[in-house]
Amino acid sequence: MPDPDQPSSPASSGEAASIPGDAAASPDEIGDAPARNAEELLRQAELKAREHQDAWLRAKADADNIRKRTAIELANAYKYAIESVAVELLPVKDGLEATLAADSASLESLRSGVELTLKQLNTVFGKAGLKEINPVGEKFDPHQHQAISMLPSEKEPNAVINVLQKGYCLHDRVIRPALVTVAKPKDTQA
Repeated sequence: MPDPDQPSSPASSGEAASIPGDAAASPDEIGDAPARNAEELLRQAELKAREHQDAWLRAKADADNIRKRTAIELANAYKYAIESVAVELLPVKDGLEATLAADSASLESLRSGVELTLKQLNTVFGKAGLKEINPVGEKFDPHQHQAISMLPSEKEPNAVINVLQKGYCLHDRVIRPALVTVAKPKDTQA
């Protein structure tokens, strides 16, 4: 016997459930409606799944294309990074060749030609961010200098006395340390 406090549902009382919008639906159509709704929901879900898969495949292809394009651009950047410096160095080479081609040049004119060429080379180095390390009189720095020998000197101990070969920095990175002779600490034994 049904509980009077509980509201009775149409299904529990034996009445057929009505479908909204189907006021005059026959009992056969009522049984078919959930199947039609399920088929429609399944069809919509399959369409959405195909759309999502297509979008995913397009996004994956785009990501692959970006990765390949970036790899090619990076390889070209490494390959042609020196191009701007090479273009700047061509006039320096031309100047050296012109100096060597001069048959009856005086020592004075050769010297001025070489000085002009060196000035061009220093300009190219400056544009490329290449700086000279010439530490005469500075304190020895193992990050920028390479000591070849230590000699007794009146200068402060560990001061650079002589530069055998200049060093170079590319921006802030040492690409060749300066080869130097360093002042030996004075002996305290007397």
